Amino acid sequence: MFQPTADGSRPAYVLPPVGNNPSTTAQGTTPGSFSPTPRIAPGAEGRWTFSSPDTPGMPEPSTKTAWDFLPEGWMTQVGPFSSGAGPSADSNIKYGVAGFEQSDGTRRRVWFPLGFEPVTQLEFARVGFVTPEMRRVAEREPHLTPAQVRDEIAAGRLIIPANKVHLQYKLDPMAIGRASKTKINANMGASPVSSGTDEEVEKLKWAERWGADTVMDLSTGGDLDQCRDAILRNSTVPIGTVPIYSMIIGRKLEQLDHEAILSTLRHQAKQGVDYFTIHAGVLKEHLPFVKNRLIGIVSRGGSLLAKWMLIHNQQNPMYVLWEQICDVMREYDVSFSIGDGLRPGGLADATDEAQLAELVTLGELTERAWRKGVQVMIEGPGHVPFDQIEYNMKLQRRLCHGAPFYVLGPLVTDIFPGYDHITSCIGATAAGFHGASMLCYVTPKEHLGLPKKDDVKQGCIAYKIAAHAADVALGIPGTRDRDDELTKARAALNWEKHFELSFDPDTARAYHDEDLDVDTDFCAMCGHDWCSVRISKEIQEFASGKSGDYQWEKAKVTAALSAEQKEILEKRGVLSPDEIHKLASKTKKAVGAEAGQKANCHSDYVDDEEAKRLHERRMPLVNLSTPKS
Repeated sequence: MFQPTADGSRPAYVLPPVGNNPSTTAQGTTPGSFSPTPRIAPGAEGRWTFSSPDTPGMPEPSTKTAWDFLPEGWMTQVGPFSSGAGPSADSNIKYGVAGFEQSDGTRRRVWFPLGFEPVTQLEFARVGFVTPEMRRVAEREPHLTPAQVRDEIAAGRLIIPANKVHLQYKLDPMAIGRASKTKINANMGASPVSSGTDEEVEKLKWAERWGADTVMDLSTGGDLDQCRDAILRNSTVPIGTVPIYSMIIGRKLEQLDHEAILSTLRHQAKQGVDYFTIHAGVLKEHLPFVKNRLIGIVSRGGSLLAKWMLIHNQQNPMYVLWEQICDVMREYDVSFSIGDGLRPGGLADATDEAQLAELVTLGELTERAWRKGVQVMIEGPGHVPFDQIEYNMKLQRRLCHGAPFYVLGPLVTDIFPGYDHITSCIGATAAGFHGASMLCYVTPKEHLGLPKKDDVKQGCIAYKIAAHAADVALGIPGTRDRDDELTKARAALNWEKHFELSFDPDTARAYHDEDLDVDTDFCAMCGHDWCSVRISKEIQEFASGKSGDYQWEKAKVTAALSAEQKEILEKRGVLSPDEIHKLASKTKKAVGAEAGQKANCHSDYVDDEEAKRLHERRMPLVNLSTPKS
């Protein structure tokens, strides 16, 4: 937007309000995040944590939190306290009381039935106790204090999925919520036609390496119990499951009863599962809304329960058993990931009556779970046109009172099978910006088959990009620091530091060496004559690339390719096996520099023609010739 200056000589820039700068030290020249300044505060006044500016017409955040859905017999009040605060003196219930200072300096009192002992992270937060898990989350997310973590959990806007059994193994506690950084989940699991326990554990460690914050075991074949146990004992990240898959192993769907449901949940909770996807929001009265969809129900759990309801002509047993399910989960502090069984499976079915009717029910189930002291996040849609993503995120924010939203993608187009990690991470970036707290990855194999090891890597990286982009845009403090450091390394043409700061150094180095196997003061994309970064460094008035921390001895012969880098280039299929072998075993002589000599590809040591000659030999399709003056 432009406005004329007072004298009318030139237009002046008018910027939107600027929130937090995602750079710790406000490096660079950008004014900072255009997102609103966050309000991380207890209760409903903190319902705008890190959030995008609302497009006109978007649903407002709910004014209610988990504090509004306490167990029966509980009371709470934020100071100053009146003399008549708390339970009446003639109450038949004996009360305990907890008083504590909240992260904004206000005092809160909580009255609860005498004899109550907190079990879950939510219950500890409600009585003002900061658990070791909350402290660990604050260590991992230094923009939050332990008290802020506690208060966000008490409000229901943050969860720590940490089963008490899993904490005895290798689990490193983490948090999911709008006050924390955006997280990503990786799905895996053996199927009746592919994979097994050993391969799934290998994929688990691979997913952890490439940044998965949680992992869901969606096994439907092989020894499900053994596979789940092996994953739990080997994981440092929370593990989620969809228990109905195990409930129907060895029995027909119509034989599924209340006892089988509760016993399966109890068994998996006892094993150490951190969060359950329970599709309790698919109600019998919602099924007619699916009739005219192009693709019907695409959720496995949702379709199984829909079939069960039609066979028995009864309500969803997960909905009927909700309070009993909560009791099982509370015992081990298993978190809910309340499933979206009617999520759209194509753009044509997005934001329809079935999906939204279920979302209303998910809000009800959230309230009921909070009354039982159980932590909650909500699962969201998988195929949504780009223009509808913000509405979906902000409607959930209202109906589910700020409970963390966990979305699959969403995919913003349906016609790119084999590339759906890309179509979905576009939607995931928008979802993370507008309200999602965790993004479930999609791999290149989505819709086509069970992901293999490299598919897991591609899915994780696509979603780390989406989550990180959303965090920078939201202005979460410190999220841009590494980007700024890489920018300084790039400006200095310091290749080693450039690769070191990148998320995937092996791929970055391999791609660079594919075209130019010596570190020079230009890259193979522009070449010597056209390298704007090199030219900017030579302009005395610019500070570009002159940071003392990033200066380096130029014209370095790079190390031989590692095994991982060699494999990357082999898969790309651009270079011949001989060329890859040369890069994997190279010496100074191999790249044209005898012992004791400078590599002859750097402009400081050779003339322009020699530098161009080397580049043209490596990149014959790029004509770098410039007319002589």
